[in-house]
Amino acid sequence: MRQIFLDTETTGLDALAGDRIVEIGCIEMVGRRLTGRHLHLYFNPERTVHPEAVRVHGLTDEFLSDKPRFADEAPKVLEFLSGAEVIIHNAPFDTGFLNEELKRLGQASVQSMVARVTDSLAMAREMFPGKSNSLDALCRRLEVDNSNRAFHGALLDAGLLAEVYVRMTRGQDSLVIDAGSSQQGQRSDVPRLDLSRIALPVVAAAEAELRAHEEWLKDLDKASGGKTVWRSLVHPAASAQ
Repeated sequence: MRQIFLDTETTGLDALAGDRIVEIGCIEMVGRRLTGRHLHLYFNPERTVHPEAVRVHGLTDEFLSDKPRFADEAPKVLEFLSGAEVIIHNAPFDTGFLNEELKRLGQASVQSMVARVTDSLAMAREMFPGKSNSLDALCRRLEVDNSNRAFHGALLDAGLLAEVYVRMTRGQDSLVIDAGSSQQGQRSDVPRLDLSRIALPVVAAAEAELRAHEEWLKDLDKASGGKTVWRSLVHPAASAQ
């Protein structure tokens, strides 16, 4: 399935109060590889940008004054998103703004046009309970370089989100562009080694290490609100005794 990593920048925080989208950035991934396709658009919101929003993304009224309206570019957005899984950090915020823009055009919600919407913030809160799970915090935790992020930018943030998502889902350590490469031409004459006679040492944990691990599990259980359910399961070997 196509996956689209999406981010928006807006005039303010309240779509229902009339705030509008001023920038959208989308990056496409297929088979956990970036395809090189992306969509990046600025919009004239036909209203002023709140000063606090300008401090976040740096997009001024003057810069946006000659940009197309969302209505002019909506077909491009919908075509790019159609049928894909759309991954957004704090999805209700961005989908709320997108749906208000679409409502003005008499269009159905974005959820009805895509395969599904995945909220990476909700995923991160499940994985890292009790911790900060902003995109910046996740970049630091998962060692994703965000040193170029002086301002929030929709395309830059979508790219960072793609890297963070891959690391959260343990698929690979970094992203590469899929340039249509295949396995043809790769060497198949590499000799296979017989490892059956190699005896690997088994190192048992010391008593102090076991106690330290148990304390760590108790802290994890407390932080997750009792979600370490595997600790209550009876090990098959223990039940047989």
